Amino acid sequence: MRLFYSYARYFIWIVVPVAMWAAVEFNGLPHFRWQYSWVDQGQGYDPFAYRHYTDCTFWGPYGTFKIYPADGKCAWFQLFLVGEDR
Repeated sequence: MRLFYSYARYFIWIVVPVAMWAAVEFNGLPHFRWQYSWVDQGQGYDPFAYRHYTDCTFWGPYGTFKIYPADGKCAWFQLFLVGEDR
């Protein structure tokens, strides 16, 4: 039985690539916010003003995805799967 334990440590590194593959397969790849539109309430481009976003376009490895947030908030990046509706 000692033979198995001495060689098993050489294959433990396989856990990391398999975990990375599973994370991408189930969650998707990151897409970063590329464009957005918001409701301007007279503040213009004031960086400290509250913005209610009406649409956000994300760009990444699977192309572009446009979403219309119901709560008016857009994240900096979002995970999308390859087969999701755009």
